[in-house]
Amino acid sequence: MATDTANNETRKPNPVDIHVGGRIRMQRRLLGLGQDALAAPLGLTFQQVQKYENGANRVSASKLWDIARTLQVPISYFFEGLDDAASTAQSATIDNPAQQLVSVAGGVEMAKAFVAAPSHARQHLIGLARALSGDASGSALQAA
Repeated sequence: MATDTANNETRKPNPVDIHVGGRIRMQRRLLGLGQDALAAPLGLTFQQVQKYENGANRVSASKLWDIARTLQVPISYFFEGLDDAASTAQSATIDNPAQQLVSVAGGVEMAKAFVAAPSHARQHLIGLARALSGDASGSALQAA
């Protein structure tokens, strides 16, 4: 039994759990909720939500149902973009730049401010973002 405990401590999260957790985080941030605001109606602590979002803890089916209702999305939302992630950890990463933006701290606020800015200011913001990211080619960001 000691071997099982050692294996559990070194085991990496399942790519599907990481993907589902990332989708929970993204939708929570899109709604402007903190981890504690999501945790309260679910009877969880913010630390439990944090572990779900990181894929460290698996979300049970009933808890995922409750999370979906709280975040106002169908259960299928959490599995969108998941193409056989069980066979490849790369599938658990977010490839869509818009999803990446709303998944990082401040991303939703940045997106709202960008949309509210006049078009000439948007071009300056894109240039600033490219300069700050070290992307002189502009491949990381595309003007909309």
